[in-house]
Amino acid sequence: MHLVSLEHIVKGYGDKTLFDDLNLSISAGQRIGLIGVNGTGKSTLLRILAGLEKPDEGSVVHANDFRAVYLPQNPQFVHGGTVLEQVFAGDAPLMQLLREYVTALAGLERDPADPGSQARLIEVQQRMDAANAWEAATAAKTVLTRLGIRDFARPVGELSGGQRKRVAMARALLEPAQLLILDEPTNHIDNDTVEWLEQYLSRYRGALLLVTHDRYFLERVTSRIIELDRGRLYSYEGSYSAFLEQKAARIEREAASESKRQNLLRRELAWLRRGAKARSTKQKARAERVEELRSRKADGPAPKLEMALAASRLGRKVLEVGHIGKSAGGRRLIRDFSFLLQPNDRVGMIGPNGSGKSTLLNILAGRLEPDEGTLDIGPTVKLAYYTQEGEWMDESQRVIDYIRDAAEVIRTADGETLTAAQMLERFLFPPQQQWTPIAKLSGGERRRLYLLRTLMGEPNVLLLDEPTNDLDIETLSILEDYLEQFPGAVITVSHDRYFLDRTADRLLVFEGEGQIRTYYGSYSEYMDARRQEKEQEKAGERNRVSPPSLDGPAQDRRANRQKKLSFKEQKEWEEIEAKIAALEARCAGLQKQILEAGSDSGKVQKLYEEEQTAQAELEEAMDRWAELSEKVEEIENSRRI
Repeated sequence: MHLVSLEHIVKGYGDKTLFDDLNLSISAGQRIGLIGVNGTGKSTLLRILAGLEKPDEGSVVHANDFRAVYLPQNPQFVHGGTVLEQVFAGDAPLMQLLREYVTALAGLERDPADPGSQARLIEVQQRMDAANAWEAATAAKTVLTRLGIRDFARPVGELSGGQRKRVAMARALLEPAQLLILDEPTNHIDNDTVEWLEQYLSRYRGALLLVTHDRYFLERVTSRIIELDRGRLYSYEGSYSAFLEQKAARIEREAASESKRQNLLRRELAWLRRGAKARSTKQKARAERVEELRSRKADGPAPKLEMALAASRLGRKVLEVGHIGKSAGGRRLIRDFSFLLQPNDRVGMIGPNGSGKSTLLNILAGRLEPDEGTLDIGPTVKLAYYTQEGEWMDESQRVIDYIRDAAEVIRTADGETLTAAQMLERFLFPPQQQWTPIAKLSGGERRRLYLLRTLMGEPNVLLLDEPTNDLDIETLSILEDYLEQFPGAVITVSHDRYFLDRTADRLLVFEGEGQIRTYYGSYSEYMDARRQEKEQEKAGERNRVSPPSLDGPAQDRRANRQKKLSFKEQKEWEEIEAKIAALEARCAGLQKQILEAGSDSGKVQKLYEEEQTAQAELEEAMDRWAELSEKVEEIENSRRI
């Protein structure tokens, strides 16, 4: 059954047509990835599906009770709200009730003796009980915690852009909907959180439509790919790897069809030019056929981005870091770190958000001084720094003037000299777009323009801070090829696991409290090694708990392979549901006593504090029940194998 359908959609801005007679249907339970070059209208298509934008022509058809939840690239928030208030800011009845609860709770905390605040909280709690909404409240805090947000009462205005995106993501994941629409959900979250999000979405019950540049994420989460290409939509069943195979076959078919058309056109033209004697009606028909072949629209291959820019010569000495340290906001970000960067090195940086990766890049780029230690830069180094935020752009400035401010002519790797306009064409900015203001570019097009300007100075050392954010997959693939051939050193901070696998053979792993570990190998190899370490730690714990088997090593191995709860966990699992029931009954009883206490503010305050403590214990017990139930499920699955 179709949840929503787009029928004969036409959409454009000015003289640029994004969609021409576009059709799309999304059914219940589908998991769709949307891909396409920046500027083709992916975000516009998402907004039309979410009901936030109207097409110029065509219709959007869906059931009356259809609900779509949309996570934009740059979410906006109501001024002054806290984290929890923003998470519950949706218009679904459950979200409204949870928002009322947060507001009532905050009101009582401001004035515990106010009878009106007490009555409002009790009334909302009773409705929470009736709607079984406590589980949703607990789930919200769990999701926020997994996304790295732990101060639920903090005003959203105090959060960074990345933190605000994660709060908006929590809201989108929790709000009830038939269709969840995510625009670049993997931006601004670290690698571990991306893996958690993969697992969360694999259990999501509704339909899913997302735009992401993370190819591993697409491969593991989606089962259908739709591609926007020059106003047309192509649909492919299967994962991202299946899409690549099917697209290659489609392009081959189209190329063969175009070759046949050209051959037929040449034969028809040759026949007419010979002036073959034939009936005039037949000759007229042939002439009309030639005109039809000439006028038939053939897209041909899409223009390809060319990134063959020159680089300056790099000597033997590049960068040497000696025992540097750096603290910020009372936290130690870098502790006694030494590092040698050599020509042709490919280094990746990974670690949780806020662990110091961008800080280290800023030190290497000379934009930030370390608290201690030394930084020695080679005399031939010509460094370019592609920052996560990008540089400030004058939105009224024309695209070509932005590039001309950096250089009028650019030298390519093969020695060719190109004008700024020619270089822009190679970066997929056609002549008519070069004279438009930067304000008219999409977010991805601005990042592509910034990338061109970064590479124009012929650098031989590249520092890239989250280069995959807002760049489309095709641009990333070409950037990966460029970095593979780049005759210099590259240091990359990225949460895109595929990009890291392609562009780094050594990792700097930020482990917290200023510790940075070096790992020699790719990101996937590092993750495999980390999983093995965890398995060995678990095996060591089991061996410490259980005495060795008298039946020898083989029996020990079989025993270690069999998963089971520890004695303590088994006892806890048997008792936890009764504990939860008792805590729920205690909360209900305290709420009843608060009602009966009436105007006795002293007694109400004491009962309220007891009820808050019981609620906290209940939430903790629910979290522990979720952990144990997941472990029990894993054990059951392992026994079936």
